[in-house]
Amino acid sequence: MKLLKTKIKRFAEVVEVAGKPEVYTPWQKPSQDRRFQSQIKNHRVMTIQESETGVEFGIAGFKERKGARYLVFPKSLKRFEERRIVGINWKLTK
Repeated sequence: MKLLKTKIKRFAEVVEVAGKPEVYTPWQKPSQDRRFQSQIKNHRVMTIQESETGVEFGIAGFKERKGARYLVFPKSLKRFEERRIVGINWKLTK
């Protein structure tokens, strides 16, 4: 029997693998921020958004959304692509 990969990961697991993230505040358009664009290309950005029920969850990668927050990790999040990151703990950020 083949085990299915889960599409959900806990935020603490991501921090354990990719390091403590920094909160990114876009003071200009993200497309004009060269440093942030570099982080996106290196798969180090996570988008945090709220579901309809008000629960926060993350997605590896940059998704420009109204009300979204962004975290930049010291290591790549490529292994977490296409997974929903739950259990966002803001105490685990810098």
